Amino acid sequence: MAMAGRIRSSLPLLSRAMAAADSLSGQRRALGRALLCPTFAKSEVSRDYSTDLVKKGDKVKVPLVLYGGSGNYASALYLSAVKANALDKVESEFVDLVEASERSSTFSQFMKDLTVPADIRVKAVNAICDEAKFSEVTKNFLVLLAENGRLRYLVDIIKKFRELTMAHRGEVKAIVTTVIPLPAEEEKELKETLQDVIGKGKKVQLEQKIDPSILGGLVVEFDMKVFDMSIVTRAKQMERFLREPVNDLF
Repeated sequence: MAMAGRIRSSLPLLSRAMAAADSLSGQRRALGRALLCPTFAKSEVSRDYSTDLVKKGDKVKVPLVLYGGSGNYASALYLSAVKANALDKVESEFVDLVEASERSSTFSQFMKDLTVPADIRVKAVNAICDEAKFSEVTKNFLVLLAENGRLRYLVDIIKKFRELTMAHRGEVKAIVTTVIPLPAEEEKELKETLQDVIGKGKKVQLEQKIDPSILGGLVVEFDMKVFDMSIVTRAKQMERFLREPVNDLF
């Protein structure tokens, strides 16, 4: 409980940092929209897949604005899955598929190999989807990626897609990095602390990562924010402090 207690004692500092970050969020969103290239979405993602998903007056919207190629594909997939009332099923299918690709070097290489002709990629994807009995949304999306030579970006696309599904459910993913796994009691208290910070209306999903290089303490990442209480960071801060010249007081 010591680690969670240190975080709780630092909540005022964290809250001020979050407030400062939130004050800039509007500016960041405006800048992001200005930087987003609409040509990509119209040329690739919309073609034969999501054209009907963004008609004028359509009530289906993404809960987060994602940028870049993978973000556009993830958003198109989300819209299609929601309209088909199959969001949970599609998410489950893609999670299974990504896990399978990580276990199979052959399948992973197939997705990355651009020398495979598009028609061969499409046939292989159709066969995989039929064998796995994937939903039409999943199958159509994979075929689109195969046609456009984008299968190699599947892992990143699904990572962003899961950001959308979590936001849809009101969940916030928090990644906690420590040297050793947190005991169950400390994990519980840490989760409660983060829930206090994030506030009502959202649910914390805690993910633990082990990284001996931080030497001790912990690093908490959530909602595009980082709260670093690691020993290695504190040591670096102390080193910088000690190297600063001392003013002569006399």
